[in-house]
Amino acid sequence: MSFHQALRPARLRTIVVAAVLAVTGLLVVTSQGASAHEVTAAGTGGAKPVIVIEHGAWADGSSWDQVVRILQGDGYTVYVPPNPLRGVAADSAYLNDFLTQNMNLAGKPVVLVGHSYGGFVITNAAVGDSEVKALVYVDAFLPKHGDTLKSLTTSGSCLAADPTKVFDFVPYPGGPAGDVDLYVKQSLFPGCFANGLPASEAAALAATQRPLAASALDEPSGAPAWATLPSWDVIGTGDHIIPEAAQLAMAQRAHAHITEINAPHLSMISSPDAVTGVIEQAARATS
Repeated sequence: MSFHQALRPARLRTIVVAAVLAVTGLLVVTSQGASAHEVTAAGTGGAKPVIVIEHGAWADGSSWDQVVRILQGDGYTVYVPPNPLRGVAADSAYLNDFLTQNMNLAGKPVVLVGHSYGGFVITNAAVGDSEVKALVYVDAFLPKHGDTLKSLTTSGSCLAADPTKVFDFVPYPGGPAGDVDLYVKQSLFPGCFANGLPASEAAALAATQRPLAASALDEPSGAPAWATLPSWDVIGTGDHIIPEAAQLAMAQRAHAHITEINAPHLSMISSPDAVTGVIEQAARATS
């Protein structure tokens, strides 16, 4: 029996129990003390969506700490699942499982947020998931079918250079033959990936970066979820990883709602209020 098959009976039992309790009058949500966004037992809509955030390569979920705190303070439930950074298909499948097999998300609308390479992941993971109501891209790639990280890394990017001058190559066990983990060189990281942040913070981020498998660079994206879902895009005009012009072209192709801010690639760290504002704009549009 697979892990997913094992989950289904438990989910079915939960749904059946909830239905029985509702019929017998034991499942009651009163208006007293309840927010206007809560769903009652009668099944009325208007629930605040859950915010699920996908970090990108050479980062981790902690880069979203400030945004998460603001969202939680405004009453949103937020999840920042880890991105394995093994490749477009594997990472998207991991996120799709998190979205579709997580009992805490069952039946709840979701706003899916992605940063940088995380844009590839949300673009693929949301396909076919009816609970995802909107996509928010933050200094991110918005790939079309067949695009790769390499094809979208334009000449204006600080990563578009001799790979031996940009990355440190470290073999990892269990991967495809010849594959390696890519770390952005710590000497390059502050000015390339973390420009606009204090030097001490940029150095700490360089030291704690999570690597991306080199094979991910050539892996094509699938059919894009933005073709059928409304999308928003926050573009940092000082981004050295994905230049402003490249981001604008992708966002316009996806017919995204575009917000440009004076910020670097890590705009969720440098400008958390502005980034949060766009996420909440998307959330309100789906409520």
